[in-house]
Amino acid sequence: MFSHIMIGANDLDKAKSFYDAVLGTMGVPAAMVDGHRIFYMTPTGVFSVSKPINGEPASFANGGTVGFACSSPEQADAWHAAGVANGGTTCEDPPGVREGGMGKLYLAYLRDPDGNKICALHRMG
Repeated sequence: MFSHIMIGANDLDKAKSFYDAVLGTMGVPAAMVDGHRIFYMTPTGVFSVSKPINGEPASFANGGTVGFACSSPEQADAWHAAGVANGGTTCEDPPGVREGGMGKLYLAYLRDPDGNKICALHRMG
């Protein structure tokens, strides 16, 4: 359904350090830098971060969340720990199991250094 997801950042070097660490816990290679943008290429899609091309400051989407699929609760915990260690802040409930209409999920939430809300998600059996 999606070809890519792109979010904004005000400090591309800081964003690259953060996302290299966070996505590295999932086996994603370090970002490819292309001028004012960085790209994380995977067989299932592309995640990118860009300085806004209109020259205005980047801002986060209120109500928006980008979710990353994890293979286990342990990988989600490593993702969360790498994010906090690299300038992210924890948000919502602590990482853990939540049950609802989508079934049993292991979730971990962060805000990146620019305030974008991101989530690690593992669908439990």
